[in-house]
Amino acid sequence: MKSLTSFIPNTITCLNLLSGCVAVFFAFNLDIEIGSLPAMTWAFIFIGAASVFDFCDGFSARLLHAYSPLGKELDSLSDLVSFGLAPAFLVMNVMRTYGAPLWVSASALLIAVMGALRLAKFNVDTRQTTSFIGLPIPANAIFWIGTLAWIDSHAYPGNIAMVILILAVSLLMVSELKMFSLKFANLSWRENVRRYVILAAAVLFVLTEGVSGLAWTIILYILISLFGRKTAVEA
Repeated sequence: MKSLTSFIPNTITCLNLLSGCVAVFFAFNLDIEIGSLPAMTWAFIFIGAASVFDFCDGFSARLLHAYSPLGKELDSLSDLVSFGLAPAFLVMNVMRTYGAPLWVSASALLIAVMGALRLAKFNVDTRQTTSFIGLPIPANAIFWIGTLAWIDSHAYPGNIAMVILILAVSLLMVSELKMFSLKFANLSWRENVRRYVILAAAVLFVLTEGVSGLAWTIILYILISLFGRKTAVEA
């Protein structure tokens, strides 16, 4: 009989999934406001919560030695909802609020499709045990949170620019770009210098740019991965 602790990682994964579902709800109700916060902000919050749960389920599985094939599949399904569908619907509906035709705004669904392919590739690709090939789907979601926050604070860049951006980020998820993992195996500066740089940059960007700074953080992550050395080797 399984111990109670063996169910903890999957329970946390389900909280990831639940957070993603709530984010999807807010993505389709951008005109509502709860507790003085607009729906888009609530969607950001729940996608952020999903990211925390996504980190905690893997951490708890390692800590409790509670790995399982079921947990692996559940994690991918949850990530698809929270970091693929939720940002895709957010982008689509934000584009609609700025007058984009349905057939143009529907291009945002490519985010979910490529996210699914990204997760499927990750599950069967033995090269991605300690690093990534292609933009991780949580990083995709963080990028779109930052981008939509920038649009809300500045200006809508236009339908053509949005479609190009959607295409570029979606293709990055299924690209062969080697990207280092953002998870710390230890606190060593030498082994984690790029992670510390990203962490420091994220703090700086958010302090100076607000939530939109998250988009700049992911852009920096992509650039460091693109021009960095030994990306595929470092954990």
